[in-house]
Amino acid sequence: MSAVWILDDDKSIRWVFEKALEKANLPFKIFSNTNEAINQFNHDKPSVIVSDIRMPGESGLSFLAKVKDKFPEIPIIIMTAYSDLDTAVASFQKGAFEYIAKPFDINHVINIINKALEKNINVNSHEVEQFDPKNYPDIIGQAPAMQEVFRVIGKLGETNATVLINGESGSGKELVANAIHKNSKQKNGPFIAINTAAIPNELLEAELFGHEKGAFTGANELKKGRFEQANNGTLFLDEIGDMPVDLQTRLLRVLNDGYFYRIGGQDHIKANVRVITATHQNLEKLVNEGKFREDLYHRLNVIRIKIPSLRDRVEDIPMLCNFFLKRSASQLNVSAKIISQDVLEFFKNLNWQGNVRQLENTCHWLTVMTSGKIVNISDLPDEIKNETALFKLGNFTSWQDELKKVVFNAVIMGEENIYSNLINEVEKIIIKQALKQTKNRKIDAAKMLGIGRNTISRKIKELSID
Repeated sequence: MSAVWILDDDKSIRWVFEKALEKANLPFKIFSNTNEAINQFNHDKPSVIVSDIRMPGESGLSFLAKVKDKFPEIPIIIMTAYSDLDTAVASFQKGAFEYIAKPFDINHVINIINKALEKNINVNSHEVEQFDPKNYPDIIGQAPAMQEVFRVIGKLGETNATVLINGESGSGKELVANAIHKNSKQKNGPFIAINTAAIPNELLEAELFGHEKGAFTGANELKKGRFEQANNGTLFLDEIGDMPVDLQTRLLRVLNDGYFYRIGGQDHIKANVRVITATHQNLEKLVNEGKFREDLYHRLNVIRIKIPSLRDRVEDIPMLCNFFLKRSASQLNVSAKIISQDVLEFFKNLNWQGNVRQLENTCHWLTVMTSGKIVNISDLPDEIKNETALFKLGNFTSWQDELKKVVFNAVIMGEENIYSNLINEVEKIIIKQALKQTKNRKIDAAKMLGIGRNTISRKIKELSID
């Protein structure tokens, strides 16, 4: 089996590929049209095909369709000088591994070819692992901070106490609320979730408590609110800190009295509901600012659960990635990607402002957009690779640890001259601080640093220190 077939009617393109593939030690065959390649299938079969679209005779897209019909496992990379949306879409719909617009960087194309070879060796395109969510726990996490969350959930099973969940956006507050419900006496009842911040204030009251027919303009029929829908079960109110003050009063009354009225109703309705609330905001601060009722705060804050951010549970990132990648692959009916160790280390040092939800969305993006089986740093979306807050905020231990992070980041981002650049920067910082301390007296600064006067003068000049 020859490794790479190149199809292009342009002699210069064929020459470039020939030299690049020789340099990369990849066996190859070169063809000037699709007919030559089709005839070669009688004697050989490639591991990867790189084909132009517009050539004399049969087009590259037609050739792509024919090969995919008979040999679906062969990755085919399409290249064209006439790139447009329709061509790109058609290429992927017919099964292209990747789509490249001319002119291109030949080194970039060689990287894509290597990924395609990797895919051919490791993946049968028809073998899609069956994903069964029953094989995974409701909440994934082994970090100590998550174990504490699990412990509290376990203790809440025998009580109907009101629970307040604190956590950043995307950290999994609804998952925790659902887990509390599933392990409670109300587990056979409904679990109803509502994000109070996502519903306009003028509609939120009717959404929570329902309304009678004719209660207001547009109320053409009776509507049951979320409290009624959650009867004998659990009502989860997310982002409770955004609830209007007048509705806070009504919610407090329901929690204290155990019943409520629909809008326009005369008969009270028993609220046999366990209420769990959540917020990413500091409710104590809102109480002090007069934006949240203090009595409601104390009524909700019976049991509090603090969900850690993803950057505080980085040891869970590998298993979370594995779960999200397999689920996304199952949804798209493709083979699951595998995260390289470099990417996992890179992920552990990101800030992840969107927490687990951001990681989930990133894994789905990688499933759709990554060509090869293995996900490398170069495959990551630009907003992840170029993130300015590359390192977790806080948790500063020592300058040596921070330097390790700087070096690690420079290495995985492919920077050059790392040693000299860092040494120069360190020397510049040391000398600047010494000069600042001695009010720019070079002799005193040199003595403080333990170096000669000529040395510090030379370094000031070399490092362009003002």
